Amino acid sequence: MSLLTNVMDHSLDDGYAEAAARRKAEDGGGLPRTLRAKLGLAAGLVLAALVVTVGAAQARVAAPVVAKEREELIDRIDRETEAADKLESTVDKLREDVSARQQEALKQSGGSGQTELVGILAGAVEVRGPGIKLVVDDAKEATTGGGGDPRETSGFSDTGRVRDRDLQRVVNGLWASGAEAVSINGQRLTALSAIRAAGDAILVDNKPLVPPYTVLAVGDGKNLSTRFQDSADGLYLHALQENFGIRTAISVEDDVRLPAAPSVIVRTAQPRTEKDAS
Repeated sequence: MSLLTNVMDHSLDDGYAEAAARRKAEDGGGLPRTLRAKLGLAAGLVLAALVVTVGAAQARVAAPVVAKEREELIDRIDRETEAADKLESTVDKLREDVSARQQEALKQSGGSGQTELVGILAGAVEVRGPGIKLVVDDAKEATTGGGGDPRETSGFSDTGRVRDRDLQRVVNGLWASGAEAVSINGQRLTALSAIRAAGDAILVDNKPLVPPYTVLAVGDGKNLSTRFQDSADGLYLHALQENFGIRTAISVEDDVRLPAAPSVIVRTAQPRTEKDAS
């Protein structure tokens, strides 16, 4: 009972009571805490009001300048957009003119049959006929490599990416198997086309392509498919599928349409004269 009585009479621990008394003695010599808090609050409100007032005044002064700069920027955008539209229109007209001149140059190369053949081989005309469709895609678990040429490292099995050299071999194999015209993702290939790599991207005539890569080839569909799959390049593609998970699918098509190349350089040769020899 004496313990319970002591707890009831001394509900606050002696240490806490001593600390409270010491704090009260220390605060007794200064201003009351409530007064200091009020003064601090008042000073904070005055400072905030001053900041808001100065900010509003600056915004009021700067508003006309900002509005003027915005209008000038909008006018500049409109002018540049109009200039870009005019340039685009000019480019379209020049392309049409170049295409017409190319057709004229092809007509001067010989008879109608030879003109058509030259146009097909040069990629200057649209092509339509039987052929094959070959789709080459990255492996399902393909990831971006850590730099360098993954095909030359043991890490390629972890990336499963289709490389520019793979498409080069596919295209060359199709040409060798009898293809008359070839395109990749709608990009017509010519004798001057280049398939290169820029980082992880594959460029065809400096235009980036994204997987899956759809290769269309015009030719004797069934025979073209058989010859390509039996060729060294076809076996190479099959090895990529077996060893690295590259996905491929080939089918014979009755109607394949290939667009004309966007830009074709027409080159002609002239016989050398005695004047040139001298």
